Amino acid sequence: MRIRSELVIGALFGSLCLAGCAADSEASDPSYPSDGAASVPTVAASSEAPSDSSSTDPAAQAQAQAWLDAAVLPPGAVSATASVATFNSYQGWPCGPVEELEAFWTIPDATVSETANWLRENPAADLNTTSLVPMTGDSTATQTTVGFIPAPEAQEGIVYTIMARDDGVVVRAEIAAQTEAAVCPTLPDGVLRGAPGQG
Repeated sequence: MRIRSELVIGALFGSLCLAGCAADSEASDPSYPSDGAASVPTVAASSEAPSDSSSTDPAAQAQAQAWLDAAVLPPGAVSATASVATFNSYQGWPCGPVEELEAFWTIPDATVSETANWLRENPAADLNTTSLVPMTGDSTATQTTVGFIPAPEAQEGIVYTIMARDDGVVVRAEIAAQTEAAVCPTLPDGVLRGAPGQG
C-alpha cells in the first residue's frame, strides 16, 4: 500500500513540474522600430484572456484583434510578456460577454506622465480617449491608466496601464470587444457607470 501511495505522489509531482515548465516557455518578440512610434504586429503581442469569459464570438474576436493591431506605443517601446511586471488591478468590463486580449511593453528611460500623455494624444484606430486631463510633467505618479472607447458610454475598447520601474515604465494593454449577445447590468436610479480607464 505504501509503495502505491508513493507512486501516485511521484506521478502527481512530475505532472506539476511539467505544467510549470510549459507556463514559463513564453517568449517576447522585440520587433519594433527604434526611431518612431511602435506599432503592434498581429503576432508580436503577448495575448491572453485573463477573465473567465467563455465567449467565442468570431466578430468580437476580430474586433479585439483589430484594436490590438492598431495600437501604437511611444518610440522605444519593446514588446514583452506578462511576466514583465505584476499589476495590482485589472479593468472590469461590466457588460458582457466580451472577447479579451492583453499585450505588454517596456519603454526604457520613460516616465509615467510622459507615456500617459503620449498615449492620450495618439489614439489607436478610431478610438476616443476617456482620459480628458493630461498629467503634469512634474507628476510623481508611479501608475496610471489611459482608456479608449469606440463611442460615448461604450464599455469596450482599450485600457492602458502605465507603471513605473527603475529603468523606465512598463505598459499593459487590456482590450475587450463585446459579443453580439453582450448585455449591460441595469444600474440603480442615479448611478452612472464609469468609462473604461477611469477606475
